[in-house]
Amino acid sequence: MSTSPLSPLIDENVQTLAQLAQLLGRVSAHDYQRSLGAKGTQSLGKHVRHILEHYQTLLDACATTSTQAIFDYENRPREAALETQPGYASDRTEALQAGLKALATMQHDAALTLSYPVEGDVDDSVALPTSLGRELAFLTSHSIHHMALLGLLCEQLGIALPEHFGVHPSTLRYWELQHSGS
Repeated sequence: MSTSPLSPLIDENVQTLAQLAQLLGRVSAHDYQRSLGAKGTQSLGKHVRHILEHYQTLLDACATTSTQAIFDYENRPREAALETQPGYASDRTEALQAGLKALATMQHDAALTLSYPVEGDVDDSVALPTSLGRELAFLTSHSIHHMALLGLLCEQLGIALPEHFGVHPSTLRYWELQHSGS
Protein backbone atom coordinates (compact mmCIF):
# COMPACT_ATOMS: atom_id res chain seq x y z
CA MET A 1 0.00 0.00 0.00
CA SER A 2 1.52 3.32 -1.06
CA THR A 3 1.25 6.37 1.08
CA SER A 4 0.05 9.68 -0.19
CA PRO A 5 2.62 12.48 -0.51
CA LEU A 6 0.20 14.38 1.73
CA SER A 7 0.44 11.84 4.56
CA PRO A 8 3.27 13.54 6.50
CA LEU A 9 1.54 16.91 6.23
CA ILE A 10 -1.80 15.46 7.24
CA ASP A 11 -0.17 13.64 10.17
CA GLU A 12 1.48 16.86 11.41
CA ASN A 13 -1.86 18.66 11.33
CA VAL A 14 -3.73 15.81 13.01
CA GLN A 15 -1.06 15.74 15.74
CA THR A 16 -1.28 19.52 16.12
CA LEU A 17 -5.04 19.28 16.60
CA ALA A 18 -4.51 16.42 19.06
CA GLN A 19 -2.37 18.77 21.17
CA LEU A 20 -5.13 21.36 20.97
CA ALA A 21 -7.63 18.72 22.10
CA GLN A 22 -5.46 18.08 25.16
CA LEU A 23 -5.78 21.74 26.10
CA LEU A 24 -9.53 21.64 25.55
CA GLY A 25 -9.77 18.68 27.90
CA ARG A 26 -7.94 20.54 30.67
CA VAL A 27 -9.56 23.97 30.63
CA SER A 28 -12.73 25.09 32.38
CA ALA A 29 -15.35 27.03 30.46
CA HIS A 30 -14.62 30.00 32.72
CA ASP A 31 -10.89 30.06 31.91
CA TYR A 32 -11.56 29.28 28.24
CA GLN A 33 -13.54 32.45 27.67
CA ARG A 34 -11.85 34.63 30.28
CA SER A 35 -10.54 37.99 29.02
CA LEU A 36 -6.74 38.05 29.18
CA GLY A 37 -3.88 40.33 28.22
CA ALA A 38 -3.17 43.93 29.14
CA LYS A 39 -6.21 45.19 27.22
CA GLY A 40 -8.43 42.18 27.93
CA THR A 41 -8.83 41.40 24.23
CA GLN A 42 -7.28 37.92 24.33
CA SER A 43 -8.83 34.62 25.38
CA LEU A 44 -7.99 30.98 24.97
CA GLY A 45 -11.26 30.53 23.13
CA LYS A 46 -10.51 33.25 20.58
CA HIS A 47 -7.23 31.61 19.61
CA VAL A 48 -8.80 28.15 19.44
CA ARG A 49 -11.67 29.43 17.29
CA HIS A 50 -9.21 31.15 14.99
CA ILE A 51 -7.21 27.94 14.52
CA LEU A 52 -10.24 25.71 13.98
CA GLU A 53 -11.89 28.05 11.50
CA HIS A 54 -8.77 28.10 9.36
CA TYR A 55 -8.89 24.31 9.14
CA GLN A 56 -12.61 24.38 8.36
CA THR A 57 -12.03 26.92 5.59
CA LEU A 58 -9.52 24.65 3.85
CA LEU A 59 -11.66 21.53 4.29
CA ASP A 60 -14.69 23.36 2.88
CA ALA A 61 -12.64 24.44 -0.14
CA CYS A 62 -11.49 20.87 -0.72
CA ALA A 63 -15.07 19.62 -0.55
CA THR A 64 -16.20 21.90 -3.37
CA THR A 65 -17.12 20.26 -6.66
CA SER A 66 -15.63 22.99 -8.82
CA THR A 67 -12.41 22.26 -10.71
CA GLN A 68 -10.53 24.95 -8.81
CA ALA A 69 -11.66 25.86 -5.33
CA ILE A 70 -11.36 29.49 -4.25
CA PHE A 71 -11.15 30.13 -0.53
CA ASP A 72 -10.44 33.00 1.82
CA TYR A 73 -9.08 32.46 5.34
CA GLU A 74 -10.18 35.99 6.30
CA ASN A 75 -13.82 35.32 5.47
CA ARG A 76 -14.58 33.06 8.45
CA PRO A 77 -17.84 32.81 10.38
CA ARG A 78 -16.17 33.67 13.72
CA GLU A 79 -18.50 31.25 15.47
CA ALA A 80 -19.07 32.39 19.05
CA ALA A 81 -19.65 28.87 20.42
CA LEU A 82 -16.10 27.90 19.44
CA GLU A 83 -14.84 30.78 21.62
CA THR A 84 -16.97 30.06 24.66
CA GLN A 85 -17.57 26.31 24.84
CA PRO A 86 -14.47 24.11 25.11
CA GLY A 87 -16.57 20.93 24.73
CA TYR A 88 -18.04 22.20 21.47
CA ALA A 89 -14.56 23.18 20.26
CA SER A 90 -13.29 19.71 21.22
CA ASP A 91 -16.03 18.06 19.14
CA ARG A 92 -15.14 20.29 16.19
CA THR A 93 -11.46 19.45 16.63
CA GLU A 94 -12.27 15.74 16.38
CA ALA A 95 -14.33 16.31 13.23
CA LEU A 96 -11.53 18.34 11.66
CA GLN A 97 -9.04 15.57 12.37
CA ALA A 98 -11.31 13.13 10.52
CA GLY A 99 -11.69 15.60 7.67
CA LEU A 100 -7.93 15.99 7.39
CA LYS A 101 -7.41 12.23 7.25
CA ALA A 102 -9.89 12.06 4.37
CA LEU A 103 -7.68 14.43 2.35
CA ALA A 104 -5.12 11.64 1.85
CA THR A 105 -6.95 10.63 -1.32
CA MET A 106 -6.46 14.05 -2.92
CA GLN A 107 -3.51 15.07 -5.03
CA HIS A 108 -0.87 17.01 -3.07
CA ASP A 109 -0.70 19.53 -5.90
CA ALA A 110 -4.47 19.86 -6.24
CA ALA A 111 -5.05 23.36 -7.55
CA LEU A 112 -6.57 25.82 -5.13
CA THR A 113 -6.86 29.59 -5.22
CA LEU A 114 -6.43 31.67 -2.10
CA SER A 115 -8.34 34.94 -2.20
CA TYR A 116 -6.42 37.39 -0.05
CA PRO A 117 -7.83 40.81 0.86
CA VAL A 118 -5.65 43.84 0.22
CA GLU A 119 -5.93 47.48 1.15
CA GLY A 120 -8.39 49.43 -0.96
CA ASP A 121 -12.06 48.88 -1.54
CA VAL A 122 -13.80 46.40 0.73
CA ASP A 123 -13.99 43.88 -2.11
CA ASP A 124 -10.34 44.23 -3.22
CA SER A 125 -8.39 41.01 -3.10
CA VAL A 126 -5.70 39.18 -4.98
CA ALA A 127 -6.10 35.62 -6.24
CA LEU A 128 -3.08 33.52 -5.32
CA PRO A 129 -2.58 30.08 -6.85
CA THR A 130 -1.70 27.49 -4.22
CA SER A 131 -1.96 23.77 -3.57
CA LEU A 132 -3.32 21.48 -0.93
CA GLY A 133 0.17 20.49 0.19
CA ARG A 134 1.21 24.14 0.56
CA GLU A 135 -1.89 24.96 2.59
CA LEU A 136 -1.43 21.98 4.90
CA ALA A 137 2.13 23.17 5.57
CA PHE A 138 0.77 26.66 6.27
CA LEU A 139 -1.87 25.35 8.67
CA THR A 140 0.69 23.50 10.77
CA SER A 141 2.83 26.63 11.16
CA HIS A 142 -0.16 28.91 11.68
CA SER A 143 -1.69 26.65 14.32
CA ILE A 144 1.58 26.11 16.19
CA HIS A 145 2.12 29.90 16.27
CA HIS A 146 -1.25 30.40 17.94
CA MET A 147 -0.68 27.43 20.22
CA ALA A 148 2.55 29.00 21.45
CA LEU A 149 0.49 32.05 22.37
CA LEU A 150 -2.06 29.76 24.02
CA GLY A 151 0.79 28.24 26.02
CA LEU A 152 1.73 31.65 27.38
CA LEU A 153 -1.87 32.42 28.28
CA CYS A 154 -2.27 29.01 29.96
CA GLU A 155 0.89 29.68 31.94
CA GLN A 156 -0.70 32.89 33.26
CA LEU A 157 -3.77 30.88 34.30
CA GLY A 158 -1.76 28.07 35.89
CA ILE A 159 -2.99 25.48 33.37
CA ALA A 160 -0.38 22.76 32.86
CA LEU A 161 0.18 21.67 29.27
CA PRO A 162 2.20 18.86 27.70
CA GLU A 163 5.92 19.59 27.48
CA HIS A 164 6.00 20.16 23.73
CA PHE A 165 2.68 22.00 23.39
CA GLY A 166 3.04 24.74 20.78
CA VAL A 167 6.41 23.55 19.47
CA HIS A 168 6.60 23.05 15.70
CA PRO A 169 7.31 19.49 14.50
CA SER A 170 10.44 20.72 12.68
CA THR A 171 11.77 22.12 15.96
CA LEU A 172 11.08 18.81 17.68
CA ARG A 173 12.97 17.00 14.90
CA TYR A 174 15.87 19.43 15.27
CA TRP A 175 15.98 18.91 19.03
CA GLU A 176 15.97 15.14 18.51
CA LEU A 177 18.89 15.42 16.08
CA GLN A 178 20.80 17.59 18.53
CA HIS A 179 20.12 15.16 21.35
CA SER A 180 21.09 12.07 19.33
CA GLY A 181 24.27 13.77 18.09
CA SER A 182 25.58 14.59 21.56
